[in-house]
Amino acid sequence: MTSAALEAARELLGEFPVVDGHNDLPWALRKQVRYDLDARDIAVHQNAHLHTDIPRLREGGVGAQYWSVYVRSDLPDAVPATLEQIDCVRQLLARYPADLAPALTAADMEAARRDGRIASLMGAEGGHSIACSLGTLRGLYGLGVRYMTLTHNDNNPWADSATDEPNAGGLTAFGREVVREMNRLGMLVDLSHVAATTMRDALDATSAPVIFSHSSSRAVCDHPRNIPDDVLERLPGNGGVAMVTFVPKFVLQAAVDWTAAADENLRSHGFHHLDTTPEAMKVHRAFEERNPRPVATVSTVADHLDHMREVAGIDHLGIGGDYDGTAFTPDGLGDVSGYPNLIAELLDRGWSRPDLAKLTWQNSVRVLGAAEDVARELRTTRPASNATIESLDG
Repeated sequence: MTSAALEAARELLGEFPVVDGHNDLPWALRKQVRYDLDARDIAVHQNAHLHTDIPRLREGGVGAQYWSVYVRSDLPDAVPATLEQIDCVRQLLARYPADLAPALTAADMEAARRDGRIASLMGAEGGHSIACSLGTLRGLYGLGVRYMTLTHNDNNPWADSATDEPNAGGLTAFGREVVREMNRLGMLVDLSHVAATTMRDALDATSAPVIFSHSSSRAVCDHPRNIPDDVLERLPGNGGVAMVTFVPKFVLQAAVDWTAAADENLRSHGFHHLDTTPEAMKVHRAFEERNPRPVATVSTVADHLDHMREVAGIDHLGIGGDYDGTAFTPDGLGDVSGYPNLIAELLDRGWSRPDLAKLTWQNSVRVLGAAEDVARELRTTRPASNATIESLDG
């Protein structure tokens, strides 16, 4: 990227800052310090521990952040753990009010931008966080959660994940009812992590725009976490937004292939591919010494955006970096300060200023506002659903 493009990128982000669809800082704070915010004071640089802190959010031109209130799908207490994640975000908002602004609506996002604060929203990453309860779904909405990813890495009883064996064949009847209730509430349906069958079923069921909070293009990088072109082609009709992610093993085909080989190497030595015990890591490090890990770059991510713009159109793109939720990042996008590098790369590729304003800010604000509009209409005709998974799928 050129220095002129980088300067222009920073100027653009001053007016149209990044809305980032997914950041796992709350989970990182749980894992690292059990929510001891004194031990990870994000008012100062936390380079040694985190991808995210306020100085680097400012440097990166971030104007709105969806904080993921993710919990692992194998936790037996997923609902209270999700509530702890929500509490963590609330503690951050209370601790840093000059920088982080609570946001529930598109209007709140715009107000934060005018005030020079970072609009802070929440997204629940995985339908396991509602424990098959629409009442719990409404409870999360009432606590401020404004999107829910229908699955994480594993299936749940009503939706198939991209990275699990097919079970429901997409969405079950109860899964479609979850989507309809989210529409009624004004909670965005997030289709990152879900199987392509689930994406298509959700698009059939929804009456509001959907999002992909952190997913890239499957045509550019063949990983099941990415979005097939036939699904991207439906976004103009739906009004939704696909937010490109930066995770190397989702954006660089060489990294996908390398990860598959590394996982198979662990399995061949008798370890689960997610095993992080010292013995397993010794085997993994030996593999990496023999086979250096492929490195993604800013250009890798821009290639996805070029393709996604061609298929879905500029009105349906956004950014979802997945910072503090991935161990590895592309060169030039090592933490939340790196967004200007991506915008500069796109400027050098001929993206216009109006197009980049849509990518960074306008599309993501619009999609939340559109979900709110649908909800206002649905609430006049549709009562809260008390359906159960037993009544619909039993």
